[in-house]
Amino acid sequence: MKFTDRTLSRLENRIFTTANTVVMLLIVICTLYPFWNTIVVSLNQATDTLRGGLTFWPRKFSLQNYRIVFATGTIYNAFLISVSRTIINTIVNVFFTSMIAFALSRREFVLRKPFTMILILAMYVNAGLIPNYFLMRSLHLTNSFLVYVVPGIVNAFNFVVIRTYMRTLPESIIESARIDGCGDFWIFIRIILPLCLPVLATIALFVAVESWNAWFDTLIYNSGEPLLHSLQYKLMEYIQSSQSQAKSAGDVASMSMQSTQGMVTPVSIRAAVTVIAALPIMLVYPFM
Repeated sequence: MKFTDRTLSRLENRIFTTANTVVMLLIVICTLYPFWNTIVVSLNQATDTLRGGLTFWPRKFSLQNYRIVFATGTIYNAFLISVSRTIINTIVNVFFTSMIAFALSRREFVLRKPFTMILILAMYVNAGLIPNYFLMRSLHLTNSFLVYVVPGIVNAFNFVVIRTYMRTLPESIIESARIDGCGDFWIFIRIILPLCLPVLATIALFVAVESWNAWFDTLIYNSGEPLLHSLQYKLMEYIQSSQSQAKSAGDVASMSMQSTQGMVTPVSIRAAVTVIAALPIMLVYPFM
């Protein structure tokens, strides 16, 4: 039986499409299954989880792990702190970084090269943890919410990305606005920002994820102020507390801890904490 070129082409396309679909599905399953398994563990009875063998569904459904995490009530304030710092950091960083990028992208700005070099050097050279701590303390930012905002007003990497995008914009648009009597600030607000929405959305996503996941700055600067603890820091405390209690009993893998509300294990607490920390940013992520 002879095949025409058109038939062979269709056959090749079907084979490629089928193989490509199978490979992509395997990649998706390998990527999503670890997180799905974490959700399953968090929704399963803690002591039953120690038996192992959990795959796609909870064997003994229970919300006890989440009740234990939310029992103290401090997690609600920590959630508010994390949401506040994420929103404020994203808005402030995107606005001021894009403003600096616009100024340093203009060829008529005489000092653009030295200022750009200073920002780029700041991306590669860091004074270190101790000098940064003394700097924050001398600025009276320790034990303060502002320590979450002020150090991240401008980001050097984000500056490079935004400036590179701005350089692709036609110069004639800015010249036309200036002929119409528009100043630099209003050119930036009314023309540059709307044209830069794709790159600004990308940078906003970077900043939001980084701010949401941050906990080390809370440990260094605000550990002595419980009302300023972020969600990630509180969840880290839950995990460390559950693990330390298990280690004190001599068996991390099989130790179960009796609380006033029920039985929990380090594995179940860690799974519940992971879901609580990841779920909010996962809900926002697709819309960016």
